Amino acid sequence: MLIFILQDMSDETEGKQQEIIVRLAQNDAEREAAQILRYKVFYEEFGAIPSPRVKESKKDWDQFDEVAEHMVVLDESLGTGPDSIIGTYRLCDQKAANSVGQFYTQEEYDISPLIDCGANLLELGRSCVEVEYRTRPVLQKLWQGIADYVLEHEIEILFGCGSFHGTDPQEHAEALSYLHHYHLAAPGIRPRSLDKHYVEMNLMAKSRINQKQILTSLPPLIKGYLRIGAMIGDGAYVDKDFNTTDVCVVLQTQLIANRYRRHYEKDGRTFKESE
Repeated sequence: MLIFILQDMSDETEGKQQEIIVRLAQNDAEREAAQILRYKVFYEEFGAIPSPRVKESKKDWDQFDEVAEHMVVLDESLGTGPDSIIGTYRLCDQKAANSVGQFYTQEEYDISPLIDCGANLLELGRSCVEVEYRTRPVLQKLWQGIADYVLEHEIEILFGCGSFHGTDPQEHAEALSYLHHYHLAAPGIRPRSLDKHYVEMNLMAKSRINQKQILTSLPPLIKGYLRIGAMIGDGAYVDKDFNTTDVCVVLQTQLIANRYRRHYEKDGRTFKESE
């Protein structure tokens, strides 16, 4: 599940940009702060339904948190360490997934084409940012941190579940149909929603879709993925617990469009070119 809603950047927030940094969580306290932030955004703001254990702890957590890396966004004007965390993203590689038996995405999708293709995989998930920091510059800094991780670990494919708010696919019929008709992943790397949960995305004829209008109305995170070359799996998944309709996003890092590459560079480095 990925949640990120952009808003207009106020002068006050703009002035804070120099104090915002992105790095991996360094200790249990920082990971716990990320889980508390996730609870605040997913459950208190967006209406997800917590399990009794999650509700009691006021933290969004599951078995994957113990094995994954946690990218955190910090506003150093708020202090240091846990007190300054205003955003997070969970990163799970193949080794981490193997230690618990699967990737989180496999609860919703058959990702065997990705696993079988032999690429070095990284699953992205549990993304959220404090409401007052949901600006383009903060999102770009978060992605710069992810790009650094991709470079260091030679990641070849990024994937995860992108979300539409709400659990009625018909409310997103044109958007889901647009993704199906124009951005379906190649068969060799195309995840498919599990049969028992499969929701058809082809809900509207291609000829009826207003591409320009849909592009402006897509969730910002999904739109951002598409702009850098991401593709979408077959079928949607309705997540009633998180109050979302999910699609599976797949991004081959070597296919990132050159005109967007500058958004993911850091210290003069770029994504590794395929040979």
